[in-house]
Amino acid sequence: MTLTRRSLLAGTVAAGSAIGFAPSPLAAAPSSGDTVPFYGLHQAGIVTEQQRHTYFAAFDVIATQRNALIDMLRTWTDAAARLTAGQPILPLASSYDTKVALPDSGEVIGLTPARLTLTFGFGPELFVKDGNDRFGLADHRPDGLAPLPVFVGDKLIAGKTGGDLSVQACADDPQVAFHAIRQLARLATDAAQVRWVQAGFLSPPAAHGTPRNLMGFKDGTQTPSDLNRFVWAGSEAPRWLQGGTYVIARRIRIVLEHWDQMKIAFQEQTFGRQKLSGAPLGAKHEFDPLPLGATDKDGNTIIAENAHVRLANASTNDGAEILRRGYSYNDGVDFTTERWPPWRQGMEYDAGLLFVCYQRDPRTGFIRIFEKLSRFDMLNQFVTHTGGGLFACPGAPANGEYLGQRLLEA
Repeated sequence: MTLTRRSLLAGTVAAGSAIGFAPSPLAAAPSSGDTVPFYGLHQAGIVTEQQRHTYFAAFDVIATQRNALIDMLRTWTDAAARLTAGQPILPLASSYDTKVALPDSGEVIGLTPARLTLTFGFGPELFVKDGNDRFGLADHRPDGLAPLPVFVGDKLIAGKTGGDLSVQACADDPQVAFHAIRQLARLATDAAQVRWVQAGFLSPPAAHGTPRNLMGFKDGTQTPSDLNRFVWAGSEAPRWLQGGTYVIARRIRIVLEHWDQMKIAFQEQTFGRQKLSGAPLGAKHEFDPLPLGATDKDGNTIIAENAHVRLANASTNDGAEILRRGYSYNDGVDFTTERWPPWRQGMEYDAGLLFVCYQRDPRTGFIRIFEKLSRFDMLNQFVTHTGGGLFACPGAPANGEYLGQRLLEA
């Protein structure tokens, strides 16, 4: 009998640290429709059809020895392959053994893998931190993996920004996504610790049309015209990053109370799109080209010069394109002061957008686009970037390799 999450959990690792246990064969996946392969040319969760939920986590590496980092990444690789295949983090035995060191926590027993993907990245400070080449990796840091510049309007919270490692779990079940990060954090106890996390949700499913953000507009209509050109790192990157990409995550708080007082016509002018259909102003359908040169009877451009879609469009950014993979978030309410007039103070929603984008080089992708957006975008009076990070995502490990092996054994 093949055992899966639907079976009782058990472990085969002796008491003590679970870091560094040897890879073991996977049981058969519960259902091919519920699973996304972990191994391949590129990491899953980048061009995978977007799942309903995400749990994005950044970690600080607390290990001081390179071998300890390698052991953790070996363990994470084996655990990630198991989790995405619908298995617990440790190999299964015939019964639950309460003496094992780190058995799977068990909250997904009976659930499918829900198309779980785990996408890993390496932050700038994994290579050099405070001028220190921590693990002998400084010579292998790609030029694109430099700390992001400080943009106009940034209000980044230290506890929600940066990190040595990133893991984005995406799944159609929020419990499955959270469970995966929870297991990786437990396995990393002696080598890394969580720095910040952000949960997000997507509605409706991407297969049913472009999802809407909390401002009520379709989000992510435009996609890159060529993945090889704009997303996947090529020969310009070090060998360990080729076939990989860069991910930038930004936690963007939206002043929904202020936005909700705006007339629909003003909201549409701000975005440059119609709210209901998603069509560009001056066009009929969502995926129609932006009529950036179109004018009204008075000679004014129909899509304003500072409308979001104009400033973000490739034609106004020297051809820059990125792959968006954003999610809404809702973290309740807290006391805040609005950034723009009328500068109200009080309890407001801590909600907005977990903006996630992938690109071949952040300098010619997000940074080029956002330097303009941060200065001129009409949306700025409603949104504030409060956290996030930049990470280089290596290509997926081949079966038998561990994450980052081509970097750490270069």
